[in-house]
Amino acid sequence: MTDLDGTIPPPGPDHELFEVNVARLVAPIDDPRIADFADNLDRINALAERMDGFVWRHVDDSGNATQTRVGADPLLIYNASVWRGGASLDRFVFGTLHARFYARRREWFGLFGGAHHAMWWVAPGERPDPEEAMERLTYMQHHGPTETAFGWPELPGATLWREGRCPPVAAE
Repeated sequence: MTDLDGTIPPPGPDHELFEVNVARLVAPIDDPRIADFADNLDRINALAERMDGFVWRHVDDSGNATQTRVGADPLLIYNASVWRGGASLDRFVFGTLHARFYARRREWFGLFGGAHHAMWWVAPGERPDPEEAMERLTYMQHHGPTETAFGWPELPGATLWREGRCPPVAAE
């Protein structure tokens, strides 16, 4: 159910926010062109884990998520996390050191060709796997924002994203 302001509130007071984002690297993760991004993953992930409102992040054998495959393209990288609400995720993405790296995303990532970011509410302890996350990204691409998957404009409590978001063409 959408609120009057167009946001999609959690279905219950204990629900958490699951977010997924995917990106296509312009070169393999070990290429020198990606070095500044790759060399700072641990730093940015540690920052996320220290944020008020952080609950969980997807981690694979690499210690982050760079080895998680969500399709045949080896340059496609996956990231997912869970937060207590929209304001805490918004503050991390657009109000911390992460924002400086986000501003440089065009150095490391090319156009994805579809929805690259989505969020939805999950019950406490629920951790959707990469397959479900990709299905929801595809759903949002075809059906627009709904309770199944939505973007920053539908997220209650988030305001900083308005200044730092991708221009519409980058998500096409």
